[in-house]
Amino acid sequence: MSSTVQYITDEHGQKKAVLIAIADYEQLMEDLSDLAAIADRRKETTVSHEKFVAELKKDGILPD
Repeated sequence: MSSTVQYITDEHGQKKAVLIAIADYEQLMEDLSDLAAIADRRKETTVSHEKFVAELKKDGILPD
């Protein structure tokens, strides 16, 4: 993310809003989406790496 941040202030100099680059905003939204997905899946059961690889091989996604 870029480090350029601009603040919008009121007549007393209190920060009320922030302006950031579109690329930074899009990255923040992507990060937020990723965190939401992690939160939704935190109670899912897990499988071992070996079992996962075996299933991918059985399904023909990975070569034997």
